[in-house]
Amino acid sequence: MIIMALNCGSSSVKYQLFDWDKREVVAKGMVERVIVGDSYIEHEVPGRETFKDGHDCPNHQAAIDLIIKTVTDPKYGALKNVDEISAVGHRVVHGGDKFTCSVVIDDRVLDVIKDVQHLAPLHNPPNIEGIRAAKALLPNVTHVAIFDTAFHQTMPEEAYIYPLPYEWYEKHQIRRYGFHGTSHLYVSKRAAALLGKKPADCNLITLHIGNGVSHCAIRGGISVDTSMGLTPLEGAVMGTRCGDIDPAIPSFMMQKENLTAKEIDTILNKKSGVVGITGRFTDRRDVIQHAQQGDVRCKLSLAIEAYRIKKYIGAYLAVIGKLDAVVFTAGVGEMSVEFREMVLAGLEHIGIIVDRERNNVRTRKRETLITTDDSPVKVFVIPTDEELVITEDTAALLSGAYDDHMNFEYSFSKPEFVR
Repeated sequence: MIIMALNCGSSSVKYQLFDWDKREVVAKGMVERVIVGDSYIEHEVPGRETFKDGHDCPNHQAAIDLIIKTVTDPKYGALKNVDEISAVGHRVVHGGDKFTCSVVIDDRVLDVIKDVQHLAPLHNPPNIEGIRAAKALLPNVTHVAIFDTAFHQTMPEEAYIYPLPYEWYEKHQIRRYGFHGTSHLYVSKRAAALLGKKPADCNLITLHIGNGVSHCAIRGGISVDTSMGLTPLEGAVMGTRCGDIDPAIPSFMMQKENLTAKEIDTILNKKSGVVGITGRFTDRRDVIQHAQQGDVRCKLSLAIEAYRIKKYIGAYLAVIGKLDAVVFTAGVGEMSVEFREMVLAGLEHIGIIVDRERNNVRTRKRETLITTDDSPVKVFVIPTDEELVITEDTAALLSGAYDDHMNFEYSFSKPEFVR
């Protein structure tokens, strides 16, 4: 059984084909520059050279059609024909408070996703277009929605209600939702396995640090707080997003610079964070390199980002109680030795004792303990695998075995699991 995972962004479509019976990836890739022009596909099959081909994709249907043609191409593909695909799992960024788990997509589900698209205007519309396009091209297979927000629906009211007029929540659903849920789910299950504990017995802080950044407080295996809010703008310092700031700053700067609401939104989402502080970089590798060469603003950017993550660790520690482990994941979390060291420096008083030799690892394939054997709190680097969560949820819904993540055993939650 072949399961396709699709992740449709505003101008890209990522995909992966997974052979469920053999438990292996048979192909993956991405179509870039959808709608904007000069679009192309990069297609990878294990054991072969990456195939790249330019092809005009004026919309998401054209992009998904290109993916189908590529994966079934006699020379470059991985499938004999499209009928080998049994189901498609779709990443959907925002499910509002309507979905607490993954669901099979029918007309009602698609209508609800449309109803909450105002909560994620940059993300849900392309997700919806991707679903429509895939259903048109693959009408006879099951389509499943996997929501970024679902994992965080276990947060208590005191964590997700903002101190704003309550009728805003009642009328407009203004509340904390959180994102990167599939990533936090995956690494929390893996951390429990590495600790030799059941997820329900684990208290964790998971740090998803890429261009987008979110943190999650996990008590007893479930999310009880997370850094992103109504939108992915709230929380940690990110590549281009500001994260937590004084909410009076936007209106103040709109008056000072005569900015429109759309202009200030663009600045906060695309011209702030790391690129805002450094003035030129979003990639932390560039920031670290230039900081080591003496660039003052690059040093400041790293210091601000690391400081704010320390604050989140402290805040979440107060919320969840006895802490079992901290987990670093995503591009920066997995690959940046220097940044992890900055974040963890000085945390010995809360039981985190870093082993610098163990921390000297940069890999997206290996799970690593980076604290000493006698460190009361463990710290792991765990490469995330959101596509596997999408695949397993889809397979479970097909078989009828799917349940809430605390009652459903993922393959990756088992100690013997190997990537």
